[in-house]
Amino acid sequence: MSVRHFLEVDDLNAGELAQILTASSGSPPTQVLKGLGVALLFEKPSARTRHSMEIAVVQLGGHPVSITGDEVGIDQRESAEDIARTLGCYHAAIGARVYHHTVVERMAAASPVPVINLLSDRAHPLQALADLLTIQQVFGEIDGRRIAYVGDPNNVARSLAIGAGLMGAEFIIASPGGYRFDSSDLNRIAKSGRAAQQVEDPGRAVDGAHVIYTDVWVSMGQESEAEEKRSAFAGSYTVDDRLMRRATPDAIFMHCLPAHVGWEVTEEVLHGPSSRIWLQAENRMHAARGLLTFLLRHQ
Repeated sequence: MSVRHFLEVDDLNAGELAQILTASSGSPPTQVLKGLGVALLFEKPSARTRHSMEIAVVQLGGHPVSITGDEVGIDQRESAEDIARTLGCYHAAIGARVYHHTVVERMAAASPVPVINLLSDRAHPLQALADLLTIQQVFGEIDGRRIAYVGDPNNVARSLAIGAGLMGAEFIIASPGGYRFDSSDLNRIAKSGRAAQQVEDPGRAVDGAHVIYTDVWVSMGQESEAEEKRSAFAGSYTVDDRLMRRATPDAIFMHCLPAHVGWEVTEEVLHGPSSRIWLQAENRMHAARGLLTFLLRHQ
């Protein structure tokens, strides 16, 4: 059996990514998981990820089993490798939402079935799939669009930049000095097909953009950095109506949620006419379904 994992967006090539986006919309899904289970392991709390994955599995005819980190005790009660081997005895695939990317890598190395990264400190590839699906639905195509990301170069930004490059979009990120993609990130993004641009001025990033994207400045597990980051990002890096007006007339606002209103985005933008946050949220389910269909068909 050939096992294929999905730990970051560039585990796919451009053609495969386009195929998944197509499978994520349109015709009713085939029952590729009929009579099969999918294990969903959550070290971190989850709302959209858990519900979107569980319903995607159900739509494909399967049975989702959600597990908390405490139930299995990763690297305390049992190693990450042995947990993956055990779950692989019962399930057709494993999803893992973890604090450290190395954990999901270790699980994938040991697992007899596909492992899907539901989120790690390094990547959020399922979110990127949903984001790209949203952009495609709104604009008809992703190629040639300008995506401006305002804020912290975190896991969400990293995965979206890779996906944007694969699909021919321009990705530019505005963040303060000291908050940048590192050289390995930039190299990986460039290999996807298009290099990311990094600037400090949010206005410069947003000028002419079709998509304005932001996320929380402080991710789960980084609470000790909250005051430092708020000081660095406050003011200029809050997406407000003034900043949105610098984008194209048909520009949309995106956020992976949950949001800190008044920090990275204002209430007027988050729930304004340009916002597509709820379409993004719904598309988490459709993208998960498309990915699972792809992985199960390539076994």
